[in-house]
Amino acid sequence: MIEKNRIKAIEKAIAGVLESHLPELQKELAKHIHESVPAAESSTEAGGAGAAELLKAVSAIYAGTTQKEILRALLDGTAPFSGRAALFVVKSGTAKGWQARGFQNSDGVKDFSLDVESATVAQALEQRNVVSGRPAEMDPKFTEQFGAPVNEKILVLPLLLKDKVAALIYADAGTTTDGAFDESALELLVKTTGTWLEVASLRKQAGKESPAESESHSAVPVAVKSPAYSDPFAGHAPKHVMAAEASAEAMTTEAVTASEVVVESATSSSAAAAAAPALDPFANMSPEDADVHRKAQRFARLLIDEVKLYNQAKVSEGRKKKDLYDRLKEDIEKSRSTFNKRYGNTVAASGDYLNHEIVRSLAGDDPSVMGSNFHQ
Repeated sequence: MIEKNRIKAIEKAIAGVLESHLPELQKELAKHIHESVPAAESSTEAGGAGAAELLKAVSAIYAGTTQKEILRALLDGTAPFSGRAALFVVKSGTAKGWQARGFQNSDGVKDFSLDVESATVAQALEQRNVVSGRPAEMDPKFTEQFGAPVNEKILVLPLLLKDKVAALIYADAGTTTDGAFDESALELLVKTTGTWLEVASLRKQAGKESPAESESHSAVPVAVKSPAYSDPFAGHAPKHVMAAEASAEAMTTEAVTASEVVVESATSSSAAAAAAPALDPFANMSPEDADVHRKAQRFARLLIDEVKLYNQAKVSEGRKKKDLYDRLKEDIEKSRSTFNKRYGNTVAASGDYLNHEIVRSLAGDDPSVMGSNFHQ
């Protein structure tokens, strides 16, 4: 029962994250489209694909309801803007082929292991930015097997999910003389795909919980054990890699202490029921205000646990060097902005729950490790 309640609590928190992030995601997508349409229009004058093709490709990505549909729409959408395109899954230090378009032997790209040490690939992974280069800077085995593009230009684009590189998209003009190569349009499509994958996954997670189910179970705040989105390439990893990652995740997840877990049970004894108010910091509040405080507390815990989950190395190093805030400033302030948008104008604002979770979870209850630039 407790485990089921934990799942319900996480799903409810995910619904809140989705609600708070959608306006930001819509603005980001609109900005990318606005910036890219002029480039697409100019390419039309030069005989290339234009805004209409770009809009069609973006619409196809938005029409995808599953992760595979979205990724396939991305690759299909590259056709008017590149001669060839291939998607490589980044996992456990490798980049393995998933699907490709425009190659003479597109099936040959599947499961092709890309050299992550080659110049353009390494730069895209390290900088998490689009990298343009020449075939000589690409994996030589890849170029030897599939041929170099006629215009001697290549593009490697990282597909980011939660600021992590989940995949690399390789694109070029192809081996014929009439291949397209619109770098701006390709970058827009990849960024759109990454954002839409996160939205689709959050919707899927939030949709698993019905209002009736939410009311019938107790809410239990817990440490997050998985990302707030699904990995679209989870099934692509070898079984031994998936098992190793699952084991590592289980080992690094913090146990929830008894003081953090509140379980409401219909079968509780009268003695336990009498003791509960003394342990409840919100017992003297109205039911409505107490509910807002509890939700804000859980939401803050979810946000900071997510920061910790994705930055375990930085957390460990930051605690040692006592500069944790400087290392995680961007992630912390993004979480703060998200929390304030949802609870900054409510009665829960006085609880300072986000800073409490930062010190408790990230700093291990030692504010000094946050560094001098952190102000509660």
